[in-house]
Amino acid sequence: MRCIVGDPVEDLARNLRSLRGTMGVTQTSLAELCGVPRSTIANIEAGGSNPTLSVLLKISGALRIGLEELLSAPWDGVQHFKASELQTIQRGAGRINKLLPHPVPGMEIDRIELPSGAHIVGVPHSQGTHEYLCCERGALIVWTAGQRVEMAQGDVVAFPGDQKHSYLNEGHATAVAFSVVTLTPAELRVSSGGSGSS
Repeated sequence: MRCIVGDPVEDLARNLRSLRGTMGVTQTSLAELCGVPRSTIANIEAGGSNPTLSVLLKISGALRIGLEELLSAPWDGVQHFKASELQTIQRGAGRINKLLPHPVPGMEIDRIELPSGAHIVGVPHSQGTHEYLCCERGALIVWTAGQRVEMAQGDVVAFPGDQKHSYLNEGHATAVAFSVVTLTPAELRVSSGGSGSS
């Protein structure tokens, strides 16, 4: 799979227009969130601007995406990622595989594997996120907001993602779960006040 080599200014303009449109954010409200003039956003989207790194970081922060998503060139088709190419995080005896090789605004999907007796302390996410945990195999205990929830295969637990939480396997077999963390729709559609162009 190859990346189409394009014009970085055009890629930025296209990506910003697309992301802002998907999230339903106006140029005016995005500019307010970033602390930049609306004309800066308009100029970037028109392909007539070469913004500073500081401005790009403000925009990516306001849209809650990585800088690479703002600047990335389009791909020319299907991409196949081998398991060995995906990011893996080892936490004690547990393992977390990041399942989204490309950044997706407001979303994380992880595969969690816990051997018998293993325990993982979750990292609280930003305010306004929700976590959905599905027990795919085995049994899990989830602790969140001081509450113990026992999960069997196929169960789903939903809880605020900004709370302290942890996962524990008290069973005799390895447990596998999938975690999906999302921003609420209200968080994704950053307040769109003002009368700027959409």
